[in-house]
Amino acid sequence: MDKYTLWSLRLGYSAKQAKIIKAVGINSFLENSFAQEFSLEIPEFIQNSPKSFKELQAIRKKLKSSPEEAKAVLKKEQQTHSDLKAWWIGKMLEDEFPLREKMTCFWHNHYVATYQKVKVNNWVFQHNQILRENAFGNFKVLTKKIIQTNAMVTYLDNTDNRRGNLNENLSRELLELFTLGIGNYSEEDIKNGAKGLAGLGIGENGATYRKFFEDGDSFSYLGKSGNFKVDQLIDIIFQQPKVPYLITRKILKWFIYDNPTEELVQYYGSYFKEVDFEIKPLLTKIFTEEFSKPTAGSKIKNPLEYILQLIQELNLPVKNEKAIAFFIKDQGMDLFNQPNVKGWDGGNSWLTSQIFLQRNTIVDAICNGRPFGQRRLVKDDEMMESTAQNNSITVKLNWNKNQNNKQIIAELGNRLLFQISENDQLDFEKILKYDFDGTSEGSDNAVLRLFNFMAKLPEFQLI
Repeated sequence: MDKYTLWSLRLGYSAKQAKIIKAVGINSFLENSFAQEFSLEIPEFIQNSPKSFKELQAIRKKLKSSPEEAKAVLKKEQQTHSDLKAWWIGKMLEDEFPLREKMTCFWHNHYVATYQKVKVNNWVFQHNQILRENAFGNFKVLTKKIIQTNAMVTYLDNTDNRRGNLNENLSRELLELFTLGIGNYSEEDIKNGAKGLAGLGIGENGATYRKFFEDGDSFSYLGKSGNFKVDQLIDIIFQQPKVPYLITRKILKWFIYDNPTEELVQYYGSYFKEVDFEIKPLLTKIFTEEFSKPTAGSKIKNPLEYILQLIQELNLPVKNEKAIAFFIKDQGMDLFNQPNVKGWDGGNSWLTSQIFLQRNTIVDAICNGRPFGQRRLVKDDEMMESTAQNNSITVKLNWNKNQNNKQIIAELGNRLLFQISENDQLDFEKILKYDFDGTSEGSDNAVLRLFNFMAKLPEFQLI
């Protein structure tokens, strides 16, 4: 696989950015990615959903007396949630430098707070926007902000955590999944952390303490004694020597390696500590240093990377982001609704026999022009476009018409496959024979058949 295509897939969702990376270099590409503008405005579709606890209480009170109205409101909120997924996928597709959205998705799967449990679209949206705004910021600062969201205290039941009746869920996951990892704290730390978090519940613009439910007793937490609240608890956590390694391992797994070596985890984790948990320099160091290594084929594509690459390669319409959301949900990657607090497992879970079959089925469907709506494309002056058409859509694959069969195979292979075996090459040459003529009738469909064949290989599932 071409190195620039590989890193376009890793730092985005398709080969769309490959030419930019090749032209400006990885360092400049990262600088542009970090500087990518983004909006924190509330989208119109979500503005009529309840934003504050008071609004939510008023709606709930009203709905208790009207089952029919309650059903209508629930349906409307489900529609809003569907719009929220489509809105996010649209950002992933449209951004010139999509690294911020990919990093937002990483944090989304780290600090899990699902809509199924939270049930308030605006709180889920606020949670997502905090992740986006701080995607390249400071890990400790982000942790403090995200723990104090209405979405998080609701999702991890801290609304039930109060003096004399502690709920340890948020305290446990703060240590186990968000920062330190199993084995680097005690059960007593979890219990005492719950005391510090007691009374932290839903507020108007974010989680806030309610004095009546707070625990005022002194306690010991990771070797420190006092009466600590949420910010102080997190400050103490980030003084622990093991903090950098859990998140560094997850970043390496998200972007490059399904199974990063312990040596790499320790190396980059130690650097993360040196830069005081600043995310931008850590990402810069990882990406620039791993860029020069032959690492293709070390990670299974997640459903987003898989489907958005197909959409870009075949120039498919992006009008129906909801269809994309449905597909990735069917593949086990439901945005805003991970299966549990641990998030999506990734790795081998993205390539079960059922998922592989679904992927091959969707490739056949796309190459026959069935899903994702209709679109008319302008012809590219530099490349000829393969076309397959039925009653639904026109599929257009870019390829260079003035090449022989082996050159076309190499061109597509460099874009799609991390390696090509001798047997695969022979199979490709059976589809595009030695006397293949790109100007002949039917050549477009022949190249599209080659693409379809390549996209159904196990090698296409990896980056």
